[in-house]
Amino acid sequence: MPQSCSTLEELLAKIRRFVEERDWTRYQRPVPLTMSVAIELGELFELFQWLSEDEVEEHLKSEAYRQALRDEFADVMIYLLRLADVLGISPTDAVLDKLGKNAEKYPKERWSGKIPSKT
Repeated sequence: MPQSCSTLEELLAKIRRFVEERDWTRYQRPVPLTMSVAIELGELFELFQWLSEDEVEEHLKSEAYRQALRDEFADVMIYLLRLADVLGISPTDAVLDKLGKNAEKYPKERWSGKIPSKT
């Protein structure tokens, strides 16, 4: 049964406590955590590999498929949040800062309905 967290800080604290209770802190360094994010993201990608958009929609009707997506999504998020914690980055501040930068880079008046590009 999932435990509830009302804030991102509470979630970060739960992840930190999970790691500390298992004495894994020494292994939770930036490079291995970043590699773990990539590995778990690859496992999430595998759930979509070779599927058309229609096939994905069909798979999403399966509770087992949805649970597999939830599990892999959670793994990615756990490692990303742990990486932020280890690096001393506030995920909330980082996201809000980046959204502000993106709003300047992609003003809604110019980009509404268009795919963002690097140009």
